[in-house]
Amino acid sequence: MRIGFYTSTFNDRPFEEVVDFAASAGFDAIEIDVRGHIKTPDKVRAAVALARNRNLFVSSIAFFGNQLDTDRAKRGELRAITEEFADAIGEADVPIFVIFPGRDESADEDANYDDFADFANRLIVRTTSSGLVFAIENWPGPKDNFIGTTPKGWQELFKRIPDKRFGLEFDPSHLIRIGVDPYAAMDAVKDRIAILHAKDTAIDAAVQQAVGYHGKGWWQYKLPGHGLLDWPRFLRQARANGFDGTLSIEHEDAAFGWPGKDLAQRKEGERLGLAYLRKVLNGLDTIWEDGNGSCQSEQRA
Repeated sequence: MRIGFYTSTFNDRPFEEVVDFAASAGFDAIEIDVRGHIKTPDKVRAAVALARNRNLFVSSIAFFGNQLDTDRAKRGELRAITEEFADAIGEADVPIFVIFPGRDESADEDANYDDFADFANRLIVRTTSSGLVFAIENWPGPKDNFIGTTPKGWQELFKRIPDKRFGLEFDPSHLIRIGVDPYAAMDAVKDRIAILHAKDTAIDAAVQQAVGYHGKGWWQYKLPGHGLLDWPRFLRQARANGFDGTLSIEHEDAAFGWPGKDLAQRKEGERLGLAYLRKVLNGLDTIWEDGNGSCQSEQRA
């Protein structure tokens, strides 16, 4: 597995500075945020070249926006530019384009799923020649109501979008904070995971008890290894499921300069995440049962 990070943590910094840091810190890959570091489709190729010139693998490009915006004019504008980005990303030979389904609050559940699936299927057809993979991150959105962010929601999408070129940017941190078991959830969609977001969640049980699930301050996003997820178990399971893609650190840990605060702390957070994930990957055991029914183990990097 490669280890990279999502550039949104450094959206206040020039992209050249970001890739220089990624390379010097020892990252393998980078996930580029459109709104922070690309802006327009015609700038995709240059951004990708800049990263590759630092020997960084461009794992994916992510474009935030509500693809089901209630305002039909805004929805149409966003989808038109999304199509242009899809063309440019495919032409640049980047393997994955991450988008967000969103929600139309004026429509019912089925209509939301049908509408987004129709658009996703059209994107898949449009990019047949490049083979671009489309993935959605399971972020619930600012109102915790985006479609396609739970195990049930994923199945609603997959039955409407059968092509395996549509999948997930699987982020366990969001599942933890909404009460979904990330290990069981991953097993259920193992053939649809395109990329893994490496982010954790911590829960303060005392605050949760005081304010309840709908209150504030009882959970926080954390760097890998600073929250509740058992990363050795999670990554061993991912490997056993056949995942050999990119772990993209999404640094949103307030203890390390996020959002947009001390730059040195943000960089230190990324370094700590990288070191922790390297340690976990280097320590993973592959366990199998031999013909005599006993377990064997092999160290794998």
